[in-house]
Amino acid sequence: MPAPDDHAAALARLAGLLADPTRAAMCLALLDHRAWTAGELARHTGVAPSTATEHLTRLVQGGLLTQHHQGRHRYVRLADAATAHLVESLAARAAPGPAAAPARTLRQDRATGALARARTCYDHLAGHLGCAITDAMTRTGLLDQDTGFALTQTGLAWFDEHGIALPKSGRRPLARACLDWTERRPHLAGTAGAALCTWVLDSGWCVRVGSGRALQTTDSGRTALQQLWGVHTPA
Repeated sequence: MPAPDDHAAALARLAGLLADPTRAAMCLALLDHRAWTAGELARHTGVAPSTATEHLTRLVQGGLLTQHHQGRHRYVRLADAATAHLVESLAARAAPGPAAAPARTLRQDRATGALARARTCYDHLAGHLGCAITDAMTRTGLLDQDTGFALTQTGLAWFDEHGIALPKSGRRPLARACLDWTERRPHLAGTAGAALCTWVLDSGWCVRVGSGRALQTTDSGRTALQQLWGVHTPA
C-alpha cells in the first residue's frame, strides 16, 4: 500500500494539473463528451497553438485526457466518466457566488444563461433541465435519493417500457449523483443518466446550441417533458 506521503504527492500533482486557468478551461470544454483537436482548444482558450500543445501534453501525461492522432490532427478527450465527474464536481465547488462580477458582454451573459438552463455534463443532462428531470423522477418514484442515488424497480420498469436500454453490467454505476455547478444540487449521472440524455436528444426534445454544451428545448420537447414529468421549460 502506498505511504500517506505518496498519496499526498499524487493529490498535489493532480491538483496542479487543474491549477492553471487554461488547462481548467480545456477540461471544462471537454465536458461536452466530444473529441477536440489541439487547434480547436487553442482557439477556445485564446492561446497560441504551441502553448495549447504544452498544456495538453501535461493533461495527457497526468491521466486526465486521452489522445489519438488522425492524419495531421491530434484529438483529445476526457479520460473517462470518472474524470468528467471530478471536473464537474470541482466546478460546482468553485462556482462563483451571487456577488460575483456580472458578465462583461451581452454574448457572454447569453452563453452563461444558456448553460444554466440546459446543457450536457459529459454524457448526461445538467443545468436547470437536468435537475428538474431528476426531481421529477424522484417525485414519481422512479429514482430514490434517500440512501444515495438508485433507480427503483418502478424506475427500471419505466426505462424498459420506453425502450431505453440500460447495461446489464460494467464498472460504472447505474445511477449516481453529480453535483450541478449552476444549480448547486445533484442531477442524475451514471449509465442511466447517459441513456436518458441520449434518448432525449434522439427524440428531438433538445438540440445542441452551436458547438458547445448548451442545449435548447424544442417545441415538441417542451410538450413531452410537461406531459411526462410536469417539467416546465421556457420557450
